Amino acid sequence: MLKTMRNAAKYIWIFVAVLFVGGFLLYQTSGLSGSTATRNTAIASVNGRDVTVTEWVRATEQRATDASQRLGRPLTLEERKQVEQETFDELVSNILLEQELERRGIRVTDAEVIEAARTSPPQEFMNAPQLQTDGHFDPAKYLRFLGSPMAKEQGILAGLESMYRTQIPREKLTDQIAAGVYITDPELWSLWRDTHDTAQVTSVRFAPDSATTSSVHPTDAELHDYYDRHHDELTRKGQASISLLIIPRTITAADTAAVLTHLLALRHDITTGAKFEDVAKRESADSASAVNGGSLEWGKRGRFVPQFETAAWALKPGEISPPVLTPFGYHLIKMDQRQGDSALFRHILLRVLQSDSSAGRTNARADSLERLDAQSELPAQFDHAAKIMGITPVTLHVAEGSSAFAAGRQVPSVGAWAFSGSKVGESSDLFESENGYYLARLDSLTTGGLPSFEAAAPEIRRAIATEKAIDLLAIKAKQLATQAASSSLEQAAQAEKLTAVKSPPFTRTSFVPDLGQMNEAIGAAFTLAPGTVSAPIKTSTAVYVLRVDRRVGADSAAWVKQKDTQRQTVLRTLRRERADEFLADLRQVAKIVDNRKLIEATTRRTAA
Repeated sequence: MLKTMRNAAKYIWIFVAVLFVGGFLLYQTSGLSGSTATRNTAIASVNGRDVTVTEWVRATEQRATDASQRLGRPLTLEERKQVEQETFDELVSNILLEQELERRGIRVTDAEVIEAARTSPPQEFMNAPQLQTDGHFDPAKYLRFLGSPMAKEQGILAGLESMYRTQIPREKLTDQIAAGVYITDPELWSLWRDTHDTAQVTSVRFAPDSATTSSVHPTDAELHDYYDRHHDELTRKGQASISLLIIPRTITAADTAAVLTHLLALRHDITTGAKFEDVAKRESADSASAVNGGSLEWGKRGRFVPQFETAAWALKPGEISPPVLTPFGYHLIKMDQRQGDSALFRHILLRVLQSDSSAGRTNARADSLERLDAQSELPAQFDHAAKIMGITPVTLHVAEGSSAFAAGRQVPSVGAWAFSGSKVGESSDLFESENGYYLARLDSLTTGGLPSFEAAAPEIRRAIATEKAIDLLAIKAKQLATQAASSSLEQAAQAEKLTAVKSPPFTRTSFVPDLGQMNEAIGAAFTLAPGTVSAPIKTSTAVYVLRVDRRVGADSAAWVKQKDTQRQTVLRTLRRERADEFLADLRQVAKIVDNRKLIEATTRRTAA
């Protein structure tokens, strides 16, 4: 049964989509709603504009298919849920933007589309080697291509038109939204200084320990006041405790040798006449590039993992590498073309997997485990299966929205399963990945949200105790600062059996060992006069006394040289932030009805 499912993995998403639609239709026709369902029934609505089941499933399926092709494998439950949420957010955003464009009367003319197509080609066109001369994009070649019969016959012109008819109105809207965005020279200089002014300090750190905090006893009034003022910080994600049975796919030396032998045979075929592109389409495990004959597209250095990068750029045009081992498997690499620091590569990837005989034994064990316990609602059945299979359960703890990990390796789907309506004591399906098979039992589940005052009290008590302990340490820090003023910071620290730590050079945005990042101590390093010992500086975790040993200001001449480029970069960022804020505001006031959870719950109850 598992073998059949593995062979049909590419169809699983279609099955999920059909199940989803089926559940929705069942919900509509079972009397849970007051209407008769059709494919146009709304799964959500945005200010009265419906998102239909058909629209939702089509968009989600397309995104999931694209993601699966990029990864070269079926999606895990976590990845599928992420795809679903991204699709939903995009659909909602698109509708909100369409409604705002309509409200403002923003349109696009044929002339604007034609002009954009002629003067603003997409990046993939600019990177295409066929449209370049001497390594640079050639506008004349691009315009000739647009006028060719091939561009029309292959639907490229229609695709460009569709893209610009969507893109241009949105750019006009952004222009209106961000019309007031501006940045002054002093603001640019300040941003430049944040990453180019440097300082070095010597510091003494006073951090609260368990003995200090345990001596602090907050009052009930303080506890309640903290609870009322820190709802956001106290809100927690759901937590699950899971027992896990693992059947690993163990890769042997023989498995590795078999893959290498096969790759060498493919290389021999290519060097004796076979086309690299044809072999890549047939053999490569990188499905995203395999469909294009192994093409990794035109690009510059730095795109690949180091092992691949080194081997690829050592090639000459037309040359094929020996087998190259990376974390993804073994590769054959071919350099097709090179122009300056850009090149077009192809590759064939063979993953290092179990041999058929080894995989067969692993699959047989997985089948046995599935028969013994998959989807059981009896906790003892899980323990019985573990004993029969001779597998020691592993205990995991996972937060809602996060992936589960065991022995430093991600466990697919288990985290998403635990928070998808599973009941305590229930066992999961048998989940599969390249690394093995996993079967989980949900041992405990704590829902997320704001805990009650009673549940949060221990955490609040620790937080207040830390704050008060830092206040007490500030008194000791002040004494040290006074002593250092009459001797040196090092001598004062030595007298108190403390350590004065010298920092490396850092900027306002750096992370600094012992000091942290972008806190009060970092700020003081850029305001104190060099050589001056500071008063106690309190942060959220410690108290510092520091001395600025050296400070170097940013090079104003270098700033002036790049100021125009910096301005454009900052303005693009500010415009994007303004547009994102505007969209967030639209969403905040929009009337959005989301029926997904209701339908999912209904489908689950029906399946049960």
